[in-house]
This record gives sequence, structure tokens and C-alpha cells, in this order.
Amino acid sequence: MSAERIDAAYQLAAERYRELGIDTEAAMEKLSGISISLHCWQGDDVGGFEQQGTELGGGLAVTGNYPGKARTPDELRCDAEKAFSLIPGRHRFSLHSTYAEPRGKRRERNELEPEDFQTWIDWAAAQGIGLDFNPTYFSHPKAADGFTLAHSDAGIRRFWIEHGIACRKIGAAMGRKLGKTCVTNFWIPDGYKDIPADRKAPRERLVQSLDEIFKEEIDPKLNLDAIEGKLFGMGVESYTVGSHEFYLAYAVKNQKLLCLDAGHYHPTETIADKISSVLMFLPEILLHVSRGVRWDSDHVVILNDDLQALAQELVRGGFLDRTHIGLDFFDATINRVAAWVIGARATIKALLMALLEPIDQLRRLESDGDLTGRLALMEEIKTLPFGAVWDYYCLRQGVPGATWIDEVRRYEEQVTSRR
Repeated sequence: MSAERIDAAYQLAAERYRELGIDTEAAMEKLSGISISLHCWQGDDVGGFEQQGTELGGGLAVTGNYPGKARTPDELRCDAEKAFSLIPGRHRFSLHSTYAEPRGKRRERNELEPEDFQTWIDWAAAQGIGLDFNPTYFSHPKAADGFTLAHSDAGIRRFWIEHGIACRKIGAAMGRKLGKTCVTNFWIPDGYKDIPADRKAPRERLVQSLDEIFKEEIDPKLNLDAIEGKLFGMGVESYTVGSHEFYLAYAVKNQKLLCLDAGHYHPTETIADKISSVLMFLPEILLHVSRGVRWDSDHVVILNDDLQALAQELVRGGFLDRTHIGLDFFDATINRVAAWVIGARATIKALLMALLEPIDQLRRLESDGDLTGRLALMEEIKTLPFGAVWDYYCLRQGVPGATWIDEVRRYEEQVTSRR
């Protein structure tokens, strides 16, 4: 569609929204300041560059063998740049510790230094984006039996504690050098396949490990700590040490960011309702946007009811400034660059839809007890001309509309298919 037709359609849509008291320009301005953290592990199937061929482990699994995955850090950065060019707005990139690029001798995970990520920092600076970080508590011989920070072996536990300490320092270095706060997120796979006899001891050990990792105070302008729970995983179906309740309590007590991952709960449980609850007691949260199908399967995010509910809760509750949003999925059955773009654009669409709601009217109807009017208005706004506003937002941001897939196909033909 030509720019003229997009503009004409937008002007009509803006007028329709104005009739409901909605300022589309203000909504787009607000949206342009929201950054989504793209996850490095979608680009190479969670492989990393520590040592090729290592079993993924940790209850994680990537399905599919679509050709063209990134094999080197340079290829991954190139793919990420292509994805960023097709996503409206200015965003971020999230790294796992196994994506280090040591310039000398390769270090063990508990000895990692900020300089091992200097190339990533330089790249992010050139792109004008921030970085987020993740310790990697899987794909390692010392995690082979499924336990890390809650391990009964003090030596193994010490190794992983030191890894966490090192990663916080790396996150702080990223924040300092880029001038953008880094969120360092902790997730561990610890748990049992079958029913444990002692649920208490591993959690006691995990508390001790976390306390030691977080003992050193780090300027929150440089690095923010987040902790992420999970219902279960493959091989840990009966007991997860770091459950939602565990991390919720720990986060509230220690004022850490709680990471709510959309795929880490019961399949019939949505996390939208949790947001306002936990933000009563926490200053900020980390939101991992994923899509579980029957289990934590990390499908590519799409614009479905669950995603719209998340965005609505963030906007209706005024929580956008207190929420860090990142993607977390890995699908190797489709083009990996396209997966990034589909997931990010879906998330941004959901946020724009939420920003275009007549929230003041909805609140007034609710406070007046007019629940019939509230439901009626919620249904009517579903057919407002959102698509015209989205197309205009993409045009204004200098990215393609629905034709973005053509760019991915050209990139595949010229770059990824030749790997």
C-alpha cells in the first residue's frame, strides 16, 4: 500500500478514535518509548558459542531443523540487525552467558569477565540499543544431574554461585558502558522428575545461594536483578525448586524483580492477573512474553487473547514504566529471523491496541456500577480500525507493513540459505 493510502486510511481511523476520546498520536508517542528485548537464543536454537554440540539439557528442547541458523556471533548479530530493521521502535538484545566471545583463553563460566562480551557491547553501542543478560545454568557437566544452585554438593553449588556473581558484574558493566540499565535474569532448572521425599532442603540451599549471589550491592542504574520461577520442565515434572511461590516470596523480601514468564504456569493459567498483584509489593517486574501450547513449549508469540490480556493489564494499570518486556521462545521449524519479527511485532501490536482503548470511559462505567455498559463498550472497541493506525505507525517508524516478510525472504535467499 502506498504512503498516501496509508495516511488517508489513518486520518479516517484517527477521527473514529477521536469520537471516543482517544488520541492516536499520544498512543503512538507512548508506544515509541517502549523497548522489547529480543532474545539471542531464537537465532541459533539456544546453542551459544561456548562449545558446539553440547546437549541443551535443563528440561529445554528446540524442535525443527529449518536451514540457515546462525553459526557464529557475527552471523547472529547480522540476523538480529535484519530483525531490528523490520520491527518498529528502538529495542534491546538479551544475551545468555554462553554467547561470550573471549579475546584470549576461554574461561569457565564462574570466571567470566565483562571483556568476554566486549564485542557485543561495541555492537550494541553502534546499534544504539541496550543489552540484557542471563546466567546460563544448563548445558554444562556441572548441571548434568539437573541441579545447580540447589545442589547438595557444596563444590558444585559454589561453582554456580560464582557464576551468578560473575554475571551480575557483567550486567553492570553492560549498563555502565551503554548508559542503559541491564536486567540480569536468573533461571535455574533444578528439580526432580518424580516425587521427592524432601522439598524443604533444596529450597533452603537455593535461598543461601541466592543470598550469596546478591550480597554485593550494585547500582540499580547499571544492573537490575530478576528471578524467574517455573511450574515444571521435562525431567522435573514433579518438583521444581524455584517455583513461582518461592521466587515471589524471595522477590518481595529482597525487592528483586520477579520475572513472569507466560509459558511457566499451568496451561489454563494466565499471568495477566498476576501483574497488578505482585506490583502491589514490588517496584518493577520482568515480563517474558512466550506462548505455551499444552506445556512450556515456547512457541512464537502471536496476537492472541493471552497476549492482548497482558498488554491491557500493563496499560490499564499504568504499569508500563515499571515493567521490562522481553521475548522468550525458540522455534526452529520456521525462519528464525521471521520468528523474531513475528513475536516482536505481535507484542507491539498488542500494546498499541491497549493504548487505543477508551480506558477513562471504561473506568467511569465501572465505578458507576454500569457493568452492562462496560461490557458493551469492551465489545464495540474490538472492531475499531486498529489496522490503519498500525500501518501508519510502521510507516512513521520507517519499517515495512505487511510486506516485511518479503524482506526476510530476500535475506534468506542472499544470506542464510548460503550457510
